[in-house]
Amino acid sequence: MGNVVSARHVIVQKDTTTALNDVSFSLEAGKVTGLIGPSGSGKTTLIRSIVGAQKVTSGTVTVLGKPAGHKSLRSQLGYVTQLPAIYDDLTVRQNIRYFATIMGCGKADADKVIEQVDLTAQAKQVVGSLSGGQRARVSLAVALLGDAKLLILDEPTVGLDPLLRQHLWQLFKNLAAEGKTLLISSHVMDEAEQCTNLLLLRDGKVLSDSTKEQLLAKTNTKTVQAAFLKLVEGGQS
Repeated sequence: MGNVVSARHVIVQKDTTTALNDVSFSLEAGKVTGLIGPSGSGKTTLIRSIVGAQKVTSGTVTVLGKPAGHKSLRSQLGYVTQLPAIYDDLTVRQNIRYFATIMGCGKADADKVIEQVDLTAQAKQVVGSLSGGQRARVSLAVALLGDAKLLILDEPTVGLDPLLRQHLWQLFKNLAAEGKTLLISSHVMDEAEQCTNLLLLRDGKVLSDSTKEQLLAKTNTKTVQAAFLKLVEGGQS
């Protein structure tokens, strides 16, 4: 189905620090790609470069054939940050319906995404009274509104219980099966096992950009964590 995101030789310089160092990769349509790496590896900078919120020192990032940040991409891209960008003094349903109105979606669409993130029972609760995990799911529901072709989720399952985490991963896979492209950032290697494709990042450099099966075969390992450690220790790329 082609590539939704393509990055070529991207460098992001922040003062004296090189946050991204000659990064090249692509995201396939209809796939769940895990952006995996320890804290400080450049994951958030990379995400910001894709959504057009980060100035790139050199190199190119294209999304759906357009330069990252192009105004025509706004309705095509759903982005969930680590910090929920929602209104604490509104209920869950009021929040979702507010954003649905802005995006030209109906009440049925709002109710659908509330159900998708398993917040129907909390729909009438004020967001400020929710737990951190519930608040994160409200932000996820906002990103699911409309018909975005690319969903970028920054640590979407942090602080969630195992059952809910499993529920959300199934939702992510279902969305990919519908043709959406997902980039899911995480520093937890267990999360990587759920992904079809993996983009491993360390110190601003791409260690690997492949399917999970290709990564395990290449490193002769059985888990993503073991593969990551082998790449780091062996200096492979």
